Amino acid sequence: MVRVAVDGMGGDHGPSVVVEGAVMAANDFEHLEIVLVGPQEILKAELNKHKVLGGKITLVEASEVIGMGESPVAALKKKKNSSIGVCVDLLEKKEVEAAVSAGNTGAMVAASTLMLGMLPGIKRPGIAITIPTMHGMCVTLDVGANLNPSAYELFQYAIMADVFAKNIIKKKRPSIGLLNIGEEESKGTDVLKGAYKLLRESSLNFIGNIEGRDFFTGKADCIICDGFVGNVCLKMIESVLETMISLIGRELRKNPISAIGAWFLKPALSNLRKDTNYEEAGGAPLLGVNGNVIISHGISSARAIRNAIRVAGELVTTQVNDQIVESITPYLSQSAANSVRNQPAE
Repeated sequence: MVRVAVDGMGGDHGPSVVVEGAVMAANDFEHLEIVLVGPQEILKAELNKHKVLGGKITLVEASEVIGMGESPVAALKKKKNSSIGVCVDLLEKKEVEAAVSAGNTGAMVAASTLMLGMLPGIKRPGIAITIPTMHGMCVTLDVGANLNPSAYELFQYAIMADVFAKNIIKKKRPSIGLLNIGEEESKGTDVLKGAYKLLRESSLNFIGNIEGRDFFTGKADCIICDGFVGNVCLKMIESVLETMISLIGRELRKNPISAIGAWFLKPALSNLRKDTNYEEAGGAPLLGVNGNVIISHGISSARAIRNAIRVAGELVTTQVNDQIVESITPYLSQSAANSVRNQPAE
């Protein structure tokens, strides 16, 4: 049984949606036990609206909530009993094996980094998302945790994305692309040029620089970028996909003939919406921290919460963090050896 702590107060829609999603996960996945964190009276009232099979949901008290607009570190210091802080504390104490929140992203990143620490050898955490392409799903890392990474941190993101792609989206040898303003090796900032060199010299399946137009082509199984660019791309992708589906639907309803065509196209359009719907991914793992942490979208529906909890369980059962440590270790040894060789003789 995998125990997952869920921030019962996270998200724009409040505890009603989170609790509903937790109930869905508890009923759908036999190997998962949900620990709902928040004010118990509020969570109990919501939980009583649903039928839970097998008593797989327990409650843990957290009397405070960090708002979406609050400063993450300041809020964590001020609100010692916040639902986010208690979730991560349960993970730190190994009372649960994963934590999920649709609340303040910065607070979840800060709490996880400060309380859990980093995996051995990893410098900074990164948020990974999966997006649909012409050739299956693609992992993008980072989309908001680290706005100004070094070249070496981008290289480490590639290692983490490679492990995640192998285990979660089942790519045997994921191709790695570095997001840049051009394909040439000479393009981009000094940081990107440094990351390119590190990736080229590694054993990863690095295919070089890729551009924004390559997001949906499936040219790379993993797209590596800094958190600022990644977050802008994420929000743009969400908007483009939703707008595209809405425009197609509007055009098909314009006259009786196209409306008839829409009826025949309904299964295909439903599949398209499902493939591009953030609800199916549910949440994004915060890779690099010493624990299994899932960050969900603030607008998460109950189904999105359900799937975020599912992904949390997958991170645990596939032992992604252990494999990240195993994958990074040879490069750490190599780096240390190079450092010794380059030191001046006594």
